[in-house]
Amino acid sequence: MAQDSLISSLEDNDAFARHQASNMRPEIVADLEKQIDAAGVEFIYYMLPTIGSKVVAKMVPAKHIRRNLEKGIALHRTAVADLQSNREGELIGGGVGAREMIALPDPETFVVLPWDTSVARMFCRAYEPPHFPEVGGRPLQTDSRGLLMRAHAEFTARTGYEVRSGTEPEMTWSGPGLEVIKKDGASPAYQVENLERSREIFKRVVRYATAFGLNMVEGDYEDDGQLELNWMFDRVELTADRLVTYRQLCKQVARELGITASFMPKPFNGLMGNGCHHNLSLWKDGENACVEPDNKNIHLSEVGRWAVGGMLTHAGASTAIMASTVNSYKRFWDAGQFAPSSPTWGLDSRAGMIRISSIGRMEYRQPDASVNPYLSHTALLAAMADGLEKKIDSGDPLTQDNARVASFDVTPMTLGDAISVFEQSELLRQALPEQMRDVFIQLKRDEWARYCGVITEWEFAQYWETVP
Repeated sequence: MAQDSLISSLEDNDAFARHQASNMRPEIVADLEKQIDAAGVEFIYYMLPTIGSKVVAKMVPAKHIRRNLEKGIALHRTAVADLQSNREGELIGGGVGAREMIALPDPETFVVLPWDTSVARMFCRAYEPPHFPEVGGRPLQTDSRGLLMRAHAEFTARTGYEVRSGTEPEMTWSGPGLEVIKKDGASPAYQVENLERSREIFKRVVRYATAFGLNMVEGDYEDDGQLELNWMFDRVELTADRLVTYRQLCKQVARELGITASFMPKPFNGLMGNGCHHNLSLWKDGENACVEPDNKNIHLSEVGRWAVGGMLTHAGASTAIMASTVNSYKRFWDAGQFAPSSPTWGLDSRAGMIRISSIGRMEYRQPDASVNPYLSHTALLAAMADGLEKKIDSGDPLTQDNARVASFDVTPMTLGDAISVFEQSELLRQALPEQMRDVFIQLKRDEWARYCGVITEWEFAQYWETVP
């Protein structure tokens, strides 16, 4: 049923026309023109997230807003693959001769940049150009943002639940004035002195994020140079857009302050990696279905346990998405740094891959700061749907004082192994369109091959004078 629904949505030749007609409603056009005039916007970024979680865009003078709402922007198809060439020099996703794609903006994502009000931005969804034979007007299979929007609608139609998510993006800031002073063996986490050193960073980030519509709720200092600033949870597709926005504005703050802002998953050995935990909950009729009625203790409803069972069952297969870079796996090898490499769950236990909080959220702790949130949430929707439909038993939870051996398949510990497990997954074969899956595999296999071909300092230290 899920595969049939996915195929049907991808073969919808009227999708472009419906999006176009919605954009050209008189009230939509008038509202955008009013916002542009009021803010003095001169330029607009029409932005499309890529498979690698970057953002590609075209800048267009704002006076052409009506034309762009109707016609969108044209991009080379390989842009969604970050215009990445493989080791043989061929562009992944179709080569130089790949056809174009059309990206139509979503008017509700219009925001004036708070650091330069002459510029605004809108996110787009990508389509096959309407004039193409047979496929014209269909959603582009390699558009991860459009994929998540369809996947969530299909999940709700199948299960009756809306999925809400809140991400916890950790990142490392480095530059003058951010040096950390601490005692040997002591963590700098939560110390107000380190927050004070980062004060100008979090002030600007929170102000800019608020201007973009993120409801900022809290933040803390976690390890050397590492900040985590969080916003309120929402529907998965909105949370994914906000995470991409957050990354953009953090880079802007770094430029303004003359420092660097990195989402590298594991910058240093012996320090915390940069994770991006996904806090998930299932909602129906305004109620969180993961919480049992009148529950006053940390617990998980039957529905929640089935969802957890599905996520843990498919944790190995989705690792390539959750930990998508070579560097991602260094988080799992550095013992004692709160990065889960075993598919377990617990009640307020950070030892497991999934932590259940007292307010009924399922904190999925595998994703890191480099994650594509559209793909990660799409994979989690598929895993939870499988858990709900098959009523997969999540097993007994970890507790603060009781560890247990995982009853689910172990997760891969390198990108190379993760790719192999990903390729074998029937669930993800159904959850991801064929072209998306193929391009993702090409990108990851090329990254792994490039890494395997590099001679490192570690190898010199191990072998230069010591072999045979």
